[in-house]
Amino acid sequence: MSFFRCLPGADALSVFRQQRLLSHLHQEGIELQSIHAQYLHFIWSVNELSSEELVTLEALLQYGEPYQAIATPNRAIVIPRFGTVSPWASKATDIAHQCGLDVLRIERGVCYQWSAKRTLSPEQERILQTSLFDRMTEIIIASYEEANALYQTLPDRPFTRIDVIGMGQKALDDANQALGLALSADEITYLEENFKRLGRNPSDVELIMFAQANSEHCRHKIFNASWTIDGQNQEHSLFAMIRNTHRLQPKGTVVAYSDNSAIMEGCEADVWSSTGPAGQYRTKRTLVHTLMKVETHNHPTAIAPFQGAATGSGGEIRDEGATGIGGKPKAGLTGFSVSNLHIPGTNLSWEQKPYGKPERIATPLQIMIDGPLGGAAFNNEFGRPNLGGYFRVFEQTIAGKRRGYHKPIMIAGGIGAIEDIHTHKKTILDGDLLIQLGGPGMRIGMGGGTASSMATGTNTADLDFDSVQRGNPEIERRAQEVINQCRSLGENNPIVSIHDVGAGGLSNAFPELADSAKLGAQFELRKIPLEESGMSPAEIWCNESQERYVIAIHAKDLERFASICERERCPYAVVGHTTQDRQLQLHDQQQSTNSDQRYPIDMPMEVLLGKPPKMHRDVQSTHEQFAPINCNDIDLKVAIEAVLQQPTVASKSFLITIGDRTVG
Repeated sequence: MSFFRCLPGADALSVFRQQRLLSHLHQEGIELQSIHAQYLHFIWSVNELSSEELVTLEALLQYGEPYQAIATPNRAIVIPRFGTVSPWASKATDIAHQCGLDVLRIERGVCYQWSAKRTLSPEQERILQTSLFDRMTEIIIASYEEANALYQTLPDRPFTRIDVIGMGQKALDDANQALGLALSADEITYLEENFKRLGRNPSDVELIMFAQANSEHCRHKIFNASWTIDGQNQEHSLFAMIRNTHRLQPKGTVVAYSDNSAIMEGCEADVWSSTGPAGQYRTKRTLVHTLMKVETHNHPTAIAPFQGAATGSGGEIRDEGATGIGGKPKAGLTGFSVSNLHIPGTNLSWEQKPYGKPERIATPLQIMIDGPLGGAAFNNEFGRPNLGGYFRVFEQTIAGKRRGYHKPIMIAGGIGAIEDIHTHKKTILDGDLLIQLGGPGMRIGMGGGTASSMATGTNTADLDFDSVQRGNPEIERRAQEVINQCRSLGENNPIVSIHDVGAGGLSNAFPELADSAKLGAQFELRKIPLEESGMSPAEIWCNESQERYVIAIHAKDLERFASICERERCPYAVVGHTTQDRQLQLHDQQQSTNSDQRYPIDMPMEVLLGKPPKMHRDVQSTHEQFAPINCNDIDLKVAIEAVLQQPTVASKSFLITIGDRTVG
């Protein structure tokens, strides 16, 4: 039995966010006189807290501006989804333990109260409540007593098998649609042939893992495809053409196209690091190279601009940290390409009537309001200055076709530093330990690799939303500090190999780690750290919870690595080990008596990452006819003003001034 109580907190809405919310609701046809919000803190403890403990706890929870209560019956309480533990709760509970408080958990919710100019219809009530919470991570309850259920554990759910033996391709076609796998016809045939050869039906875990590992996002199938253009076979793929520049001019490059980021030749520098006894620092002269990385995070930013851009920046930061056997991110950039903004109250000559978009996609204006804030927030909270960026707006009808960036481009990039002795990964050996470093898993970001590989609008709205991740920069900072401490050991760095956990989650990262050494691996499902109960094996193995790395170390180095993690208060778990035989196995110790559920995954590495059918593109050149441009009626003054008003030309400083450029 646990004791539960609720303590009210500070004002949860700044004046800016309050006005922004009222403006958004006004655009939805909902007229409110006012809206207010207050933090609520939910505390569970083994015993009733003493008066002294309550004083300490209340002092910890005094932050922000005091809340001014209003008298209104209209309210909604937003709390984390049942079965989950929010990042805020993890940090708050940890701090409470450090202060000597015997609490099981501290969680936070928000109570919204509002007064309307007139009675709202049921549909308006629905729209209002939808605007108050993130349905991926939160729910709405009517009273704070209902929040007590947050501490309950939900039962685990089993995995399912797809009847390929009995139904053949039909079973795979159905699973492809239901699970949003984005498998091609050739890949479905490939899977049918291989599982029939193995003499068993695949699990949903195996299919989702295969789809993620072989998605366009992860394998760049289009960029690696062979091409026939106008009947002529092309000598090079798109990727080969991109790499050709480096092939012709490799000077100054240490690593390119083979790791999580590129490495350019640097120079000798004095590096400040901790070595020897704990707490002692010194400088050492060593050769330091420059990390360079740019990647896109388009699909998540189109669905949820703030979180999409935030986790885009977070993923790029992890790529720098996971280069070689440990790099150090130093400075970042963010960039956006969107269609016309259609800012209310403006009448810009180049903006035509809005073309329309899938309902699940954010508007260009929403993307440019929330996206830069998301990227800046993650960089700022992680402790990396965001010093660069770009911004483009384009949408135009040419020869009867509308071209634009309704599916936006969101670019996250950065530079960092890496010592010369750490630029290349070491060789993973049979029996090496495979570790997850960083945050716990939750039911978020399911199918991100496959969702981003599909054409916009072809996936279902729920699957699109499920594919968006949620960021926690504070835990990523802790993980980076572990990497930094390992780097500071120089030649004694315990990291053998490291990858960040991105698209596909652990289902992509762990097999990739083992496959790089031509080995197999065995994993224990229940060793994976989670902060959500009631998850299926597919959700545990394939979710894209952020701020995680997979690391290989020799067994003899575990004690030293564990001590570093404990010093930095960073979660880690030994999830598996490499094996000589090229088989990938995921064991579930909770199903030891159920033979059908014992192994959610038991498949050859050659089937997962071998040679699925290579894509071939056969295309014809198009020849467009364009009307001649008439410049006779153009007023030069008007044209100059229009050009200077175009966001592509105007200042981009807002991308960097919204964050603290002195951090890090």
